[in-house]
Order: sequence, then C-alpha cells, then structure tokens
Amino acid sequence: MSWMMYAPYVPVAARKAQAAKAIEKLNKKGAQLEPVQIEGRKIANTFWGKAWCDNLESYSDYENRLPRGRAYVRNGSVLDLKIEKGIIRARVQGSRLYSGEIKIKPIETSAWNRIKDECAGKIDSLVELLRGRLSDSVMSVITRQNGGLFPKPSEITLNCSCPDWADLCKHLASALYGVGARLDRRPELLFLLRGVDAAELVAGAAYGAIAAGQGESTLEGDLSEVFGIEIAGGAPAPEDATPKPKKTSPRSRGVVPAKKAVAPKKKAAKIVPAKTKKKPVRTATPTIKAAKPAAVISAKPKKSSQPVAAAKPNKKTRVTAKSAATKKAVASKRK
Repeated sequence: MSWMMYAPYVPVAARKAQAAKAIEKLNKKGAQLEPVQIEGRKIANTFWGKAWCDNLESYSDYENRLPRGRAYVRNGSVLDLKIEKGIIRARVQGSRLYSGEIKIKPIETSAWNRIKDECAGKIDSLVELLRGRLSDSVMSVITRQNGGLFPKPSEITLNCSCPDWADLCKHLASALYGVGARLDRRPELLFLLRGVDAAELVAGAAYGAIAAGQGESTLEGDLSEVFGIEIAGGAPAPEDATPKPKKTSPRSRGVVPAKKAVAPKKKAAKIVPAKTKKKPVRTATPTIKAAKPAAVISAKPKKSSQPVAAAKPNKKTRVTAKSAATKKAVASKRK
C-alpha cells in the first residue's frame, strides 16, 4: 500500500472479528488489556463523559478525523486504553494492530489555582462533584475551553504507529473518544490525567471532615458503589449501629498503679529454664564426708611387719612358777 493511498474498506463484522482475534492473541502473551466497550450508539452517558466528547468536537483541528474515530470506538476497535498522569496509551485494531500514545501537559498551577478560587465555597461534596451534580456556574468553570480542566490542542501531543500523515489519525481519534467512555465509570481519571487532586476543590464542612479523617466511610461507600473508587479509611459503619466502646487499659481506669501495669516483667518471669526446677543429677564424684579428728586417727595402733618381743616376767611371776613346779615334783615322788 502506498503512503498516499487509504487502506481498503473493511466491513464492521470483519473488523470486529479481527479485533476478537487480536485480543485472544494478546491475552495468550499475558497482556493485561482494558478494552473500551460501547453499548448502543452513545459513546458517553454521564456528565463527565459527555463533557469530554463535546469539548473534543469543539476543536476544528480535529473535525476531519473524528467521524472515523467514532466509528472505530463503537465497533470495539479500541482493544486497550490506559489513562495515566499526563499520558493516554492505546492499542487500536485497524487494517492491523496499531499502538498510539497521547501526551497531555499537566494543567498549569496558575490555571488550577484560578479554578479553585472561583469554585471556593461552592463545592462541598466530592461525590456530587464526580457525579457532575453541581450548579451550572460551577461546572462551566471546570469544563470551559480556555482556563478549564480539559486540555487544548496545543497541550496535546499525538503519536501513532500507523502510516497516516495527519496529526490526529482515526486510531488516536477513537482513543480520545474512548477516554469519554471511560470517564462514564471513572471520572476521577480526568483529574489524574491533568495531574491535580479533585479533593482540593472541595470546600466547607465536608472538606474539613476529610482533612480531619472524619466522614471518609460515607464517601468511601458512595464512591465505591457508583464509581469503584476507594478512599483511604475504614469500612463504613451502619448509621443505626451503636459504636463499640474503646478498649481502655487498667492504668487509664485508675484500677492498677502505674508500676504494676508494666507487663514485660511478668512475661520474663514465666520463661524459666527447665533445669532449675529438676532435682540435681548425681554424678560419679563421691560425696566428701567430714574428716575424723586427728587424735582419734593417731590412737589406733599401726600394724607392723616386725614380731613383737615377749615381755620379761618380774620376780613375783618367777616365784609362783617355781613353787608350782616343786609341788608337782613332790607329788610324783609319793606315787
């Protein structure tokens, strides 16, 4: 195909079949796709989606390519659309699969401050803001072409892998319309795209409650139900539910003195080695008995290997033995 020639026309049914095959192929490769799905002829149905599309169609620079872009997004050709801070990434099925990027400059600080000043005290609910249920005077400030939240053509940079020579090709035009369809369900993405915080527009009592951490449960319930938005905070409690009393320590009630309220010492007392509770194990070392007195030990006669000499008889012993022998001799003579 020449660069100066258009691709042959592809019927809607054939284009949808090609898109389905491309999605299946990308899913097998592990791609996480976020396709744009349009039900019916209307691309957008809520305030923010319609306001985005109306602003897009108001720029004469884009009017030549917008009709083909509407046809592409209605036929399900936008296979993937991701909106991040300052950039829109898209994959669009044409005669083949094309990838495109739309870079959008963050809103200038001075322009954002003017919007906040003009809306000060007029927006007291983040939910009502994202629903678009505010006065026309407030919403006109946010959505106006010059000085509003929507980007101007001079703040948009377009880049597509297709061979179309125009700045805005039909593939990127379908992606821009896809943004309007995406804002139907997630209007907070518009503020993310322009690099600002929607909560900064909320003033009055509601803003004070959010800043103080109160009223978050109500906002979280409403936003998650309508838009799928989660605000940091706990789960919403029923209105008729009786709040549970906060747990207080014995020290705060004045029951236990401050010194006894310290718990770490009790835990340390429980951790006792098992060996200290058991009886001491007897070992091979004999028990040392008390030594006997030295006097007792020395009193016992020591055994000696030498024979003990016989004691010499005294005079009295010798006389008695002699008289006994004499008597025995006399008696034998008489016989």
